[in-house]
Amino acid sequence: MSADEPEGRAGVGRIEAFSDGVIAIIITIMVLELHPPVSERMDQLWSLWPVFLAYVLSYAYVAIYWVNHHRMFAHATHVSNALLWSNILLLFTLSLVPFSTSYLGEHHIGRNATILYLGTMLLPSIAYAWLQRVIRRTGRQTEAALAYHRQTLRKGALSSFLYLLGMPLTLVSPWLGIACAAVVALLWILPSGPADRLFGGRA
Repeated sequence: MSADEPEGRAGVGRIEAFSDGVIAIIITIMVLELHPPVSERMDQLWSLWPVFLAYVLSYAYVAIYWVNHHRMFAHATHVSNALLWSNILLLFTLSLVPFSTSYLGEHHIGRNATILYLGTMLLPSIAYAWLQRVIRRTGRQTEAALAYHRQTLRKGALSSFLYLLGMPLTLVSPWLGIACAAVVALLWILPSGPADRLFGGRA
């Protein structure tokens, strides 16, 4: 294959392997932020609940991106410049998650920390939408692939809306913002059902 010819599935596999490695590092960084208290008293351990809650929520998000990244790349057929850079942008936005997770936990789900957290969650949502549109345009054009893209792009748009909605709601109560984030996680984690069929119409 010449330098001018696009890489096929082998090149797509290399991108997936690199992405898997970066996501594994992101998860490792997050868990390293869980510092146990020096004291053995249970009340000291209980005081860490905001940190643990932020970790669990962020772990769920990163896992969701890994699962859907894997599923989406099954529809990619070759490597393009747009595919490379949109994937790099997604990984960059995900690399910010450990920072906002730590900030959210250390500030006990405060207003500013929650707004920052929702903003950090919004960025990979936008980056993922760009990456998916690249794969939709350049990847497999089967009916199954197009149906997958229709459903998940619409679900992704709703997720971005919920992150944006959570920001002003956080000014009322940070827990309303966290609730919006939790709804997004449930939207992607729960098995396919009536809610998913709402996104399955034709574009």
